[in-house]
Amino acid sequence: MTRIDVEKAIEELTLGEKVALTAGRDFWHTVPIPRLNIPSLRMSDGPNGVRGTRFFNGIPAACLPCATALGATWDADLLTQVGSLMADEAIAKGTHIVLGPTINIQRSPLGGRGFESFSEDGILSGTLAGHFCKGMQDKGVAATLKHFVCNDQEHERMAVSSIVTERALREIYLLPFQLAMRICRSACIMTAYNKVNGTHVSENKTLIDDILRKEWGWDGLVMSDWFGTYSTSDAINAGLDIEMPGKTRWRGEALAHAVSSNKVAQFKLDERVRNILNLVNWVEPLGIPEGASEKALNRPEDKALMRRAAAESVVLLKNEGASLPLKKDGSLLVIGPNAKMASYCGGGSASLAPYYTVTPFDAVSSKSKGEVTFSQGVYSHKELPLLGPLMQTADGKPGFTFKVYNEHPSAGKDRELVDELQLFASMGFLMDYVNPKIKSMTYYVDMEGTFTPEESGIYDFGVTVVGTGRLLIDGEVVVDNTKNQKQGTSFFGTATIEELGQKELKAGQTYKVLFEFGTAPTSDLDTRGIVAFGPGGFRFGASRRVGEEELIASAVEQAKKADQVVIFAGLTSEWETEGADRDHMDLPPGSDELITQVLAANPNAVVVIQSGTPVTMPWVKDARAVVQAWFGGNECGNGIADVLYGDVNPSAKLPVTFPRRLQDNPSYVNFRSERGRVLYGEDVYVGYRFFERSQVEPAFPFGHGLSYTTFARSDLKINTVPEQPKYTESGEPITATVAVKNTGSIAGAEIVQLWIVPPKTDVNRPVRELKAFKKVFLQPGESKTVDLVVEKKLATSWWDEQREQWISEKGRYEILITGTGSEELRGEFDVGKTRFWLGL
Repeated sequence: MTRIDVEKAIEELTLGEKVALTAGRDFWHTVPIPRLNIPSLRMSDGPNGVRGTRFFNGIPAACLPCATALGATWDADLLTQVGSLMADEAIAKGTHIVLGPTINIQRSPLGGRGFESFSEDGILSGTLAGHFCKGMQDKGVAATLKHFVCNDQEHERMAVSSIVTERALREIYLLPFQLAMRICRSACIMTAYNKVNGTHVSENKTLIDDILRKEWGWDGLVMSDWFGTYSTSDAINAGLDIEMPGKTRWRGEALAHAVSSNKVAQFKLDERVRNILNLVNWVEPLGIPEGASEKALNRPEDKALMRRAAAESVVLLKNEGASLPLKKDGSLLVIGPNAKMASYCGGGSASLAPYYTVTPFDAVSSKSKGEVTFSQGVYSHKELPLLGPLMQTADGKPGFTFKVYNEHPSAGKDRELVDELQLFASMGFLMDYVNPKIKSMTYYVDMEGTFTPEESGIYDFGVTVVGTGRLLIDGEVVVDNTKNQKQGTSFFGTATIEELGQKELKAGQTYKVLFEFGTAPTSDLDTRGIVAFGPGGFRFGASRRVGEEELIASAVEQAKKADQVVIFAGLTSEWETEGADRDHMDLPPGSDELITQVLAANPNAVVVIQSGTPVTMPWVKDARAVVQAWFGGNECGNGIADVLYGDVNPSAKLPVTFPRRLQDNPSYVNFRSERGRVLYGEDVYVGYRFFERSQVEPAFPFGHGLSYTTFARSDLKINTVPEQPKYTESGEPITATVAVKNTGSIAGAEIVQLWIVPPKTDVNRPVRELKAFKKVFLQPGESKTVDLVVEKKLATSWWDEQREQWISEKGRYEILITGTGSEELRGEFDVGKTRFWLGL
């Protein structure tokens, strides 16, 4: 790549070339103009790892803990290191632009992509996102803040209009973008799928041009979410630089015609092209050539960082009677559906093939010096577990063969083999699978292997497809998902529901498995209104049928006699995924009953929950020790085990409020699209702001988290500078200085939180709001002085809808300093004069 003279290039580009630049070439690349040395740039998901260019059968990658897990660390320095690792992974995958981080607000626990975002609070989310971007962009890789803005649910996400007041839009939903840019101006912004107050964001001039570009002075590239462009002229005029993915739907000849008819002014098109060319220059120092090969890193230092991030994200919610840490020399009974599987990430565009995963069972087993036993208890799968990992190819290799044909199986010997792969996971989304011998979007795949069950019994088999599929065992059709199909939620909401069948199998006997798949055009589903991501997808699974009561009873009997017990339960990428919101906050069926009965049998049992967003805990009063462990990435199991055994002292705090029940959540009556709109009726009272204002007690509050040691905070001092006639760009600083001491016997980290309590005026405001935080590590008995610096204008302002400006009102404000434990330090400062302001 060579640096481009942008203005000279704009003069030399033809109208057709300019138009071509404003849309993607394919799913992951921009359009090159070779005659002017304008290269194609590569983009890649995502928020917790860099997948590369292939959803299907991709190159393995580092999977970091999900964003709520990273949010729970409250550690800006750690987020910078994580961003730096993401940059290295991007470079290894030949990627110039990473499509992340996600910084939408979790206004409901049900949001399908809630796990992708850091927090319900804009200060925490924006601060962490800014440092994440800084770590990435310091190495030359472009970051993409997304989804701008109010993309907070999956239901009708492309059609829904988010009806939100200007005050809530500014104070809650735009704030994390604003704060992230104050720390690091991301090279890119991705627009949200949805409308805001009636206008799709990708053609919303107020949001893109007036606020983002003019008010905030941001000059990067604005891209659409994938298939999130809905017009030609409106989107160009509003400031949407590039439509993704390619090939274009809205630009091409339509845009050329719009320019020639003055629906789009030439200078507007030039503005879009200029931003694209500026981005080319921005990433040019990377030296990544077009079509770069994709490689795996998997370095020891990266494993160590991911393990540290996983451990430091684990929140200790309860620990009565010092139930934790566990004793390494004692025996341990491990129970639960999440014990022997790695819930390492959520579903959708955040998902990727990891270098490796570590299950909680394997991790605690490797640390224990005593006997470790296992009892399943219940299963938590939404669809049957994948059959592929249990299969073998004809030559004895793990997995199965994947044979591609243009012809239907009925063609028999006349079929010509187009491609043959060996796969392991019996789930694939073919959106980016390409083979030049495939003649059209309609083709067929035979997946073949053998399965030898370890136990006899009736086995259930399941098939989910974007397309059609039949599963045959020894030539017998066990599942037929080819006719009378029903819409499901898998594969971004494009797939059928899981069709089920059964067959009795004998232990030790080898069975031939054949799955016949036809791509999306072979389906009879009515897919109008559903975005089609390529030629289709498939999933087939199996499980021996076993009674839930039998499994729970066995676990309970073992728990009665066990010295130490840990229950691993929670959600998976099936339950939390892009394309579908959760229907409720509950754990999968049977999990609550399992936990309740085990706690009755052994009150000292430790409960570990993995989820990206809050779940209900009807048994929580009976539990002495409860741990929230999130989706922890490659090292999820090791991170959990490090905390359970005390090798890492937990320091994480909740980045979201955990309600006792769904009905307590402020968005409860206003979640999901109704007739094309969703009312943000809670206004600015999102998350903790609602719970504190309405005095509704949550299960666990925002910012809660315990430690194996104790801390004390003292000697609060408030330092302010005199107010200036006009604000400087940074505003007058307020510094809160506090002494923090580790008063226990174990080294640990404390997260000091600074909150502002506003004076009473004629405008309703939250009881208090988080404005700053800092993490400090202390040895036993050690004390350190911590400075928390905030800007007076940011710390005191709210959005005045009449003035259409931020207002910092005259009055006396209170500062609260909190952290581990219940004690608070209080101080005060004055705002001498009411002032208004705009800008970043």
